[in-house]
Amino acid sequence: MAITSMRRSSIGDFVKRNSMKSPPAFPVSVEYVVVAGGAGGGNDLGGGGGAGGYRSSVTGESSGGGASAETPLSLSAGSYTVTVGAGGAWATIQASKGGSGTSSVFHTVTTVGGGGGGSPTSGFRFGNSGGSGGGGAREGSSPGGAGTTDQGRAGGQGSQSPARGGGGGGASVAGANGSVSGNGGDGVASSITGSSVTRAGGGGAAVDSGGGLGGAGGGGNGQIGVTARTSGVANTGGGGGAGGQNIGPIGAGGSGVVIFAVDVLAAVSFGASHVFTSTTVGSNTVYTVTAGDDDITIG
Repeated sequence: MAITSMRRSSIGDFVKRNSMKSPPAFPVSVEYVVVAGGAGGGNDLGGGGGAGGYRSSVTGESSGGGASAETPLSLSAGSYTVTVGAGGAWATIQASKGGSGTSSVFHTVTTVGGGGGGSPTSGFRFGNSGGSGGGGAREGSSPGGAGTTDQGRAGGQGSQSPARGGGGGGASVAGANGSVSGNGGDGVASSITGSSVTRAGGGGAAVDSGGGLGGAGGGGNGQIGVTARTSGVANTGGGGGAGGQNIGPIGAGGSGVVIFAVDVLAAVSFGASHVFTSTTVGSNTVYTVTAGDDDITIG
């Protein structure tokens, strides 16, 4: 009998799928946002703490100080240092400034800790320089500290009349002078994690009324009248708010953060001291490191 038809074999339609994860082609391009620790605020109508320095390589976004995004890192398989900077301490007495924040590091990218806010005793009046500068104290209309180029802005100048310190500098906006408001400067927004988050806001100065608010991006409020000052928000690099009359123990700078985005096919392992989370955004895994000083391994 002649064969007049033949069903198509299901064997011929079989497609083998390999679900094994393959390493990416190295070197890989890695975008980052690296924020240093913010500084503590001054005391006795002192200046707000400066925000931690801010550097970013995210396409279409900005670094601190009005700079454009940097070039992403090109990394081969290997080990790289990741350090998250701590926030600075608040000024406990008039004869001290707010403590400056410490640097955050991602391989060759280092950010400078925020500059501490000034207090009105002679020798402690000026805001410290840093990633963003601390605000000056009210006494002598003292100047704020300078920010670091391409990382942050300067702190505001203090005012004797009205008696207000200057606001701490933020990553994108300088701290306001005490004669204006003493507000902290605003930080920079990034969507590297998939949603927009603003970081590195400056701390507010201490005021009797009409100002002293922390900048957008985790800056702490200064003491406003009888309302106690607040600290910079953790893992934003926000500066701490300044105090009125030894009100504490708050007004410290917020800790920094290191965020980086790498091809989802890359294997990343962290050091024992690191604290981190991860999420998938498009074709990348985005890692947010909130504490630690150690090496990571990319392979």
